[in-house]
Amino acid sequence: MGVHDGRRARKKEQFLAHGLDAFSDHEALELLLYYALPRVDTNALAHRLIERFGSLDAVFCAPLNELEAVEGVGRSAATLLTLVLPLARRARTVSARQPVILADTEAAGRFFVELFFGLREERVYLACLDAKGKLLRCTAVSDGSADTATLNLRRIVELAFQSNASAVILSHNHPSGVALPSQDDNESTLAAWDALRRIGIRLIDHIIVADDDFVSLRDNGLLPPQ
Repeated sequence: MGVHDGRRARKKEQFLAHGLDAFSDHEALELLLYYALPRVDTNALAHRLIERFGSLDAVFCAPLNELEAVEGVGRSAATLLTLVLPLARRARTVSARQPVILADTEAAGRFFVELFFGLREERVYLACLDAKGKLLRCTAVSDGSADTATLNLRRIVELAFQSNASAVILSHNHPSGVALPSQDDNESTLAAWDALRRIGIRLIDHIIVADDDFVSLRDNGLLPPQ
């Protein structure tokens, strides 16, 4: 039995009996790291990670190379940590076995709020819909820094056409925490609306997400009536 096995067994039993509510942040992180680092004192490592990045959430948002720079974190542990938030986002979105209907602003807004959960860099998604608002596919079309992401109009048009979409919804996030559209957001939205109009596909909306809040550019009056 290893020097840490007794503590690990107790922590696992504690989790099974009481769930994560019985754990502090560093203890929860310690528990997770058991599964990547079988012979390391993950309690000390969890403390180092939270001290380095400032919070549990920030650890999961940290880039792979910055995680690997922390003493005791190898590639396996860094990979596990970077997997947590994307996996949570996928689990929070509606099962692919169930049809997703984005027929109104509220449904679209809540869908994208879940999709952007935990994401700290800016990203643009394109949701392709059939004539009844059923989601055919949702694809990331561009990534940016925490400050800006550029719409790739050619890719948007190609994806919408390939998906045989009747309509599409664009969405991107503002990691700054403010969902208000910028002038660039408005201009790029109108450019996308015009490009899609030329091939007979409607741009229904552009949803901007910031944390649990969202703004619809159609509701703001930017897009022409459908």
